[in-house]
Amino acid sequence: MSRSLSRLLSLVLLAFVSLAFLTLPATAAHAASAPCKPGSGVKLRGKDLTSATLPYSMRCADLTGAKLDGVDLTAKDLTGAVLRKASLKEADLGQARLDYADLRGADFSDADLGQMQAKQANLRGAILADADAVQAEFPHSDLTGAVLTRAVLTQANLTDAKLVDADLKDATLGQIKGRTADFTRAKLGEAKLGQAHLEHAVLRDADLSEAEFTQADLDGADFHGANVDKASFIQADDVDLTGATGTPKDLPDDAVAPGAVAEEEPAGDRTTTWGQDLPGRPKGPSPALVLVIVSGLGLSLTLILWGVAHRRRERFVAEMAVARHAAEEDVTRFGEEIDALDFEMKINQVSGPAHEWRAALDAYEAAKQALHVAQTPYDLQAAAVAVGRGRQALHVVRSRLSATGGTH
Repeated sequence: MSRSLSRLLSLVLLAFVSLAFLTLPATAAHAASAPCKPGSGVKLRGKDLTSATLPYSMRCADLTGAKLDGVDLTAKDLTGAVLRKASLKEADLGQARLDYADLRGADFSDADLGQMQAKQANLRGAILADADAVQAEFPHSDLTGAVLTRAVLTQANLTDAKLVDADLKDATLGQIKGRTADFTRAKLGEAKLGQAHLEHAVLRDADLSEAEFTQADLDGADFHGANVDKASFIQADDVDLTGATGTPKDLPDDAVAPGAVAEEEPAGDRTTTWGQDLPGRPKGPSPALVLVIVSGLGLSLTLILWGVAHRRRERFVAEMAVARHAAEEDVTRFGEEIDALDFEMKINQVSGPAHEWRAALDAYEAAKQALHVAQTPYDLQAAAVAVGRGRQALHVVRSRLSATGGTH
């Protein structure tokens, strides 16, 4: 009887899992696409752009060593751009997108980086001294050796960011999201970290002298080898300074101070009686329980059959929405490629072959028209064909410009 019950329970579980799977919306296609190849966009290496009017989209542009001091880059799309050793002193990058960008050695001194998005960006050795980066986004980015002295990073997102050997002396880091961030050997002397979220952050061998951790969340933070001399921990949560050096101040009553040894709880008797047979306990299920299980199985199968028919139409609608969104993004991206190449030709004072250039513009218009009239995923293929034809024309334009020395 017990084996029969186990089989029935397995069937019921399988039925409910199948039903849940069939009724899930089609959202997998919404996954973010990978960025373009860094440096494959407009070529502006070493250019002085302090007086130029830059286009909105500069995705994957090559701006190595470019001069952008004081330039307004508000809300510009610089995803995947290469700005190695570029100068952006006092530039305005508020709400700009620099996800996946190569910013190694770039100088952002005194720049406005408020709400800038730089997810998985490479900022190794970058200079952000005195920068205003309130609510800036740096999740999973590499800021190894970066200079952020006196930078204002209030409410910035540094989740899982790498700040090994970074200089953050006297920086304002209040309310930052720094979960699992790596501050190994970082200089954080006199830094303000009030209400910072530093759960499981790594602060090994960091200089935290005179830093302020008021009401910071330090659950699981690793302070081994860190210098916490005169650091303040007023009302901080889960303070464990095991392995740290120096004499901190304002430690909460439940904090583990440097050099303290936590008491070990006795193991005790942790045996339980869960699952043990009790005297007089029935050995098998009652007929009523079996009836309930069988009824549930029948209801589940009925719901599955209904779900297959009901969701078929919804799946088509969802797939069409996903396909249209992807097609619209591709056409928009193609338009941005046209704008970027047009800007590149203007700034370099060159012109491309007229026939291919006109073919690219016509293909863009054809793609937009195809999007407007499309009713099915099959109809959207016309837009994809037009974009493909237009990109071939752009490739010809760029190749001829390269052959004549028009691009770098």
